[in-house]
Amino acid sequence: MPKTVSDLVNFATSNAATEYYPTPAERLVKGHPEQHNTLHFEADDRFFAGEWGAEPGCWRVQYTENEYFHILSGRSILRDLEGNEMQLAPGDKVCVPAGFEGEWEVLEPTRKIYVVYENPAD
Repeated sequence: MPKTVSDLVNFATSNAATEYYPTPAERLVKGHPEQHNTLHFEADDRFFAGEWGAEPGCWRVQYTENEYFHILSGRSILRDLEGNEMQLAPGDKVCVPAGFEGEWEVLEPTRKIYVVYENPAD
């Protein structure tokens, strides 16, 4: 069945609930940042789009998914296991491939729009 305008998801008018949660203790590097996520769209348990944010702190990341994101506000650093860094600021648009490992450090409260594709289980 074809989709119509009523099937479109406008983040600005979405009724999706925002989930607030602490960063898991086993992943913390420093601080105790609270994170929040608003999942606006999901398809086939593998494709997701929403808005995410976090307070200052640093934690380990291990991407099993491919992610595109657009930083809306704040400043963060994405660091790989070798210590290489990418500074993130408003307007930055980044793709992170599945398999990336390192740290996400929030310097100033950060918000982003994200789109995630989770690879099917092998």
